[in-house]
Formats: sequence, C-alpha cells, structure tokens
Amino acid sequence: MSRHKQHGGSWKVAYADFVTAMMALFLVLWPTAQDNKIKEAIERAFRNPFSTLNKESLGIIPNKDVQALHQEKGKFDSVTAMHLELLRRLTEDLAKLLQQDPDSQESVKYEVLADGLHINVFDRSHKPIFEPDSARFTQYGAWVFSTLAWEVSRYPDFSLELSGHTESGRAGPREDYGPWELSADRANAARRKLLQHGVSPGQIFQVSGCGDTQPVEKTAPSDEINRRVSVLLRIKEGSRLNESATNQVSAMLDSR
Repeated sequence: MSRHKQHGGSWKVAYADFVTAMMALFLVLWPTAQDNKIKEAIERAFRNPFSTLNKESLGIIPNKDVQALHQEKGKFDSVTAMHLELLRRLTEDLAKLLQQDPDSQESVKYEVLADGLHINVFDRSHKPIFEPDSARFTQYGAWVFSTLAWEVSRYPDFSLELSGHTESGRAGPREDYGPWELSADRANAARRKLLQHGVSPGQIFQVSGCGDTQPVEKTAPSDEINRRVSVLLRIKEGSRLNESATNQVSAMLDSR
C-alpha cells in the first residue's frame, strides 16, 4: 500500500511534462501562421525584451515645452502640448527599438521641437544606409526604415515630410545624375519603404530632394554627415487625436 502511495503521483509529473511540451510546440508553430507585421513585432520583442532608454546616449534633445509636461501630471494646457507629449512618447519607443543595433546611435538622431519630431538618418561610410551613389537600401538601411515605419504607423494623426540631402563636392555616377537627383531618389525610396511596412499613403505629406543646399548646422558642407534623409513628423491639420492614444499618455504621466 505504501508503495502505491509513493509512486501514485508520477503520472501527474508525466502529464505536466506533456502539457508543457504541447505549449512549447504551440509557441513555436503559432508565429509561423501570422503575417509579416506580427512576426516582425515578435522578433523585436525577443531581441530586446528589457531595453531601457538613455536619452543622453541616443541623441534625444528634450524640449522645454516637453519637460514642462511632466510637471502637469496628465493635465494639458493645449492641444499642442498633447501633440508634443505624443511625439516624445513615439521618440522613446522608436529609440528602444533601434537600440538593438549599437550603431544606430550614430546613424539616427532625434529632436523634439515645437513644430514636430525631427529625425535624421545619416548615410555614413562605415554604416551605410544606401548603396554608393544609388537609392538602393543596404540591409541595415532597410531595417532602420522598416523599424521607423512600424512605429510611426501606430500614430495615424501625424503626417510625414521626407527630404533627401547630400554633401557638396561629391561627383555623381554620371553627368546627368548629381546631388539633386540622388537626394530626391533617396527620399522617394524612404517613402516607398515606409509605405511597404505599414505607414498609410495619407500620412505622407511631402517628399523632396534638397541636394547639397542644406548642410547640417556647424558642419562643413563637404562632410559626409550631410548625406542623410530627414523625416519630420507633425500633426495633420484638422486632425483629432486618437482617444486611445490620449488615454495612454494621460495614464503614463499619472503614473510618474
């Protein structure tokens, strides 16, 4: 009798192992049946599940208007203040995703200003976004813009303005293809990549090529840092804030 009492619970252990194995099998098979957007989200979650944001190291420059919002504890004096808080929140979420690649700290810079969120994606020689003298993305460049698209698509109330830029003194691949053509083609390539990964056509407000006419402030016009695609996110005219996004921001501030 005592022998049965000693071994009578072994079937429970075996059953628990079986259930665990079936759950593991489900977790492996379920993602394979999902669309690409869900697969990308799952991949990001597993790659960087416990990321933390370091504003100083990621080049995020807080605006005084945004800092003042934290003292309001969820109370907003104007619609503009809510927009700025949403932009700050988007910046933090995007920074966490891009933090998966340490080089993104040099490749992508953010700045929240009164007119919106400014994002510069730099095409550096040691970590190129595009193939040389073309608008074809490198694998890294495609990842950066698809990550940007995945995050921006969650905020349909914001429109995007894309502009391509180059450094001065750089010869094009041929006579009829110089800084203007290259910068415009790269801005358009960025637009197509954003649309491909979830941004709606209605969010794209403007696409332009600026050639070498707008170098980065306090930088030599010939410096490669001027080779970039700039993205400006701003609230759509006449747009009403998404109610769920408003509630999320208010809850976030109340918890601080």
